[in-house]
Amino acid sequence: METKGVKLLQGDPKRAIVKLSIPMIFAMLVQTMYNLVDGIWVAGLGPAALAAIGAFFPIFMIIISLASGLGVGASSVIARKIGEKNKNEADKAAVNSLAIAVIFGLTFMIVSLALIKPVLEVLGTSKEVLDETLKYAYIVIFSIPLLMFNNVSNGILRGEGDAKKAMYAISIGSILNIFLDPLFIYTFKLGIKGAAYATVFSILVSAILIVFWLFIKKDTYVSIHIKGMKLEAKIINDILRVGIPSSIAQIAMSVAMFVLNVFAVKAGKDLGIAVFTSAWRIINFGTVPLIGIATAVTSVTGAAFGQRDAKKLKTAYLYAIRFGEIISLVVMSSILIFANYIAKAFTYSENGAQIYSELVNALRILSLFLPGVPFGMFTSSMFQGTGYGIRSMIVSINRTIIMQVLFSYLYVFVFNIGLNGVWWGIVTGNAISAAITFTWGIFTVKNIKRKF
Repeated sequence: METKGVKLLQGDPKRAIVKLSIPMIFAMLVQTMYNLVDGIWVAGLGPAALAAIGAFFPIFMIIISLASGLGVGASSVIARKIGEKNKNEADKAAVNSLAIAVIFGLTFMIVSLALIKPVLEVLGTSKEVLDETLKYAYIVIFSIPLLMFNNVSNGILRGEGDAKKAMYAISIGSILNIFLDPLFIYTFKLGIKGAAYATVFSILVSAILIVFWLFIKKDTYVSIHIKGMKLEAKIINDILRVGIPSSIAQIAMSVAMFVLNVFAVKAGKDLGIAVFTSAWRIINFGTVPLIGIATAVTSVTGAAFGQRDAKKLKTAYLYAIRFGEIISLVVMSSILIFANYIAKAFTYSENGAQIYSELVNALRILSLFLPGVPFGMFTSSMFQGTGYGIRSMIVSINRTIIMQVLFSYLYVFVFNIGLNGVWWGIVTGNAISAAITFTWGIFTVKNIKRKF
């Protein structure tokens, strides 16, 4: 039985991009709000607790990147099979992607439990912070299988055009976590363990919701049959061919941010890192709607590819970029106009006032980064949708580790521009990468048309 989501994917690509984007934009905004609020609640426990979260985050980010990548892989394969009108293969892709999620989840949970302490010790974490980190980590690590399951399941839902269910799963978990944090941390006096329990419980609730849809209510397009389930190398390879490069690309972004942080410290010492952290958080918030659109691009272009409809694929790709450009220009203009007021919200304390003028300057320069984002991000998503996972990874690494880091290095250390060199390096690298990536995207679409 064809669902509304499947009909949407097989219909007008412009309508599909908008309809699938809006729920995911909302979900991303809620998730971002949770991340901000979570930091505020943990900060109330003192610097050691905040440092503990910071120490564990880079390690956990690798697992999140892998889970997210597997979700993208599942979404891509299922969308393509739906485009081909091959429900049987879509069902197999869903079952195999969930099997991968369980296997990877349990493996990473066991490995993390065994290695988390020695890894933190090697990183030179102080005794106080190490103790707090382990209190948090040993609880959260048990949620890894559920985290993998949730991300892959959301990928399945997006792949079959049901962005609303994916939105509910993400949003309900995030909102629940916002309310559970103060309850567990302060009311139940569990401290940093409370933050961990709140996270695990929220992930569990999202998982229960997904299990209800997939296995009990069974109102999804794909049918999940555990009995007689068989792992198929060809399908697993197709999922991983998109999923693993997507995970590597996300990890590369984290590496690039770390390097740029180092450049900011070298150029502006403590002031530099404070400005960079605050400014980048604001700019990242501006990209949240674009991330929502990117998830739609993967599904819609994947379905068009499966339908062997090059015109539809091109329409979806270019329309998404136009849609994203409008949002980017509005956000950029807002930051340029209201930079003074935005900066005040982050510098209201006596210590914060020291970075005010630098933060205003950074915001105005970094806002120019936004118009280039849709070209790179949506081309990467189109590559994922059409099964070109390696190309997607290459454009992401080119944008972050190569272009942004390269130009920031040149501006800071060769041309001695100082802290502004980091900002202009990010903007320049992103702009050049956007031009290269978009050219490659158009070439790929034309090449696909010739093959069809």
